[in-house]
Amino acid sequence: GVFAHLEMLEMRAHKAAVKREEMERQEEKLARLKARVEELRLQRDELRAKVDLQEKGQLGKEGVVSDPAQPSAQAVLEWKIKSLKAMLQIFYLTGISSKLTKRGVCFSISTAYEGTYLDSYHLDLLTQPEVRILRHSVPIFIPLEQIAKKYLQTDIRRFMSVLSDHLNAYVGRRYQADQLQEHFSAQIEGALQRNSLCNLLVFNYNVSSQSKTFLFNARLLYGDPCSILPTEVVISCTPDAPAALAETAGVHSDLFRRVALHKAFRSVCSAEESVA
Repeated sequence: GVFAHLEMLEMRAHKAAVKREEMERQEEKLARLKARVEELRLQRDELRAKVDLQEKGQLGKEGVVSDPAQPSAQAVLEWKIKSLKAMLQIFYLTGISSKLTKRGVCFSISTAYEGTYLDSYHLDLLTQPEVRILRHSVPIFIPLEQIAKKYLQTDIRRFMSVLSDHLNAYVGRRYQADQLQEHFSAQIEGALQRNSLCNLLVFNYNVSSQSKTFLFNARLLYGDPCSILPTEVVISCTPDAPAALAETAGVHSDLFRRVALHKAFRSVCSAEESVA
């Protein structure tokens, strides 16, 4: 009907505004990271040039210029340390801080959602004789072992990036579920059900139509462990609900799939109030 059509238009407008705002934030963040990475690359190239000059002008023990193709052990060590520090600086820009230890590196991954700091997780790595995890505070339901098996020995940067993606997605989903429970408990019937990873959420909520209230059931599945948006949404209503509510359920399903859960539910409630 007309109200359902107006509701759909309002939700689409809100969805477009949220998407546009998120894209602008991502573009600003990407621009800052690209600028910093380029700066670090220039510093790296300057350091390499300086090391090359030192090696070419370095004299051996017998007063003979050493082979420039064979850099000194000290020069190689200094270059490795500087390269490692540059890599750690890049990590810092993405919410990963670190410090060198006597036996390796200690990382701290700070997680956040929409600019709100949430949790920090710690990871101690040993680098000799091979890279391995000494201890960590990563939740047991995060696939740390699989991520380490795939990346830890070959690409530490990629390992930390993937682990950070998993942790940020988890806390983002958890934050959305917490916001839903905190701000919309009056509209939710019963308790919100979720698993430890918060990649499966099930809850019931009330929808008004023709001066009556009907119960909707929502099931959100997050098939991508690094995503804060569900890959599958199923919204169903009670058998005695008017046929027009099937269209409303479809609108809600599309909204939950594209907008953060608590924001999508706020739009649902706003549409209910405008119709009332």
